Amino acid sequence: MKLGANTVLFGGHSMETAFKHLAMAGYDGVEVSAIDGMSDHLVIERWREIAPDIRRLSRDYGLEVLAIERPSRDPETMEQVMQAAVEIGAPIVNCGPGGKTGDDESLEETIESLGRLADRAEHYGVTLCVKAHMGHSVHNTPTTLRVMAAVGSPAFGVDMDPSHIHRAGEDPVEAIAAVISRVKHVHIRDCKGRQEGPGTPEDQVNGRGEIDLVGYIRALHEGGYAGPIDLEVIGARDYAIEQCSVIAAEARGHMQACLQACGAR
Repeated sequence: MKLGANTVLFGGHSMETAFKHLAMAGYDGVEVSAIDGMSDHLVIERWREIAPDIRRLSRDYGLEVLAIERPSRDPETMEQVMQAAVEIGAPIVNCGPGGKTGDDESLEETIESLGRLADRAEHYGVTLCVKAHMGHSVHNTPTTLRVMAAVGSPAFGVDMDPSHIHRAGEDPVEAIAAVISRVKHVHIRDCKGRQEGPGTPEDQVNGRGEIDLVGYIRALHEGGYAGPIDLEVIGARDYAIEQCSVIAAEARGHMQACLQACGAR
């Protein structure tokens, strides 16, 4: 498993600042944020202009580009995201499910949309992943299983995020077994409580919350998962570089210890 971090943690700073400090913290790679409102890193409307910079930063700082995150299902937007992924060498594109929790019609629309996007991902040679997300049509393990059953493309996978599963009232360690066959990406962070949001950036740091992330990573390892684990901490756009760096370093140390504890590193 490769340890990465989403550049959204440094959303208030330049992309080079994110690469520089994540490299200093010892990460293997990065997930590039294309999340409007949370960062100005990979601005999709300008991806052709930005892509050479990402390739340079990856080379200069020795960080593999593990994924791109864009929480959208808009066909035109996601087409550009996939084109950008090919250009910068990102094998995975993480999108958002959208829709409404508890609305079966909304879930069916999401499934149909993801199926079409997976076909485009297959065309571009990348993998499209989606995760259960609080408040969205896909929000827990049962709805994730419905998507898995309906979208059979080899270019489609599950992005497993323990914080959303925890806040959906489930045990993330137990939930892994049900979806591990299609897990292609992992977003990771901790949280306290089962409220809608993940809490402050500090509460999202691995080891500071309530989730059994040691058991979670052990379950991934025992299930044969060998893909990226990308830290995703949101809400730090106004944080100083020092604050973002401490979060990145502390979380990476916890992940490294988890991998060592289960014999994965």
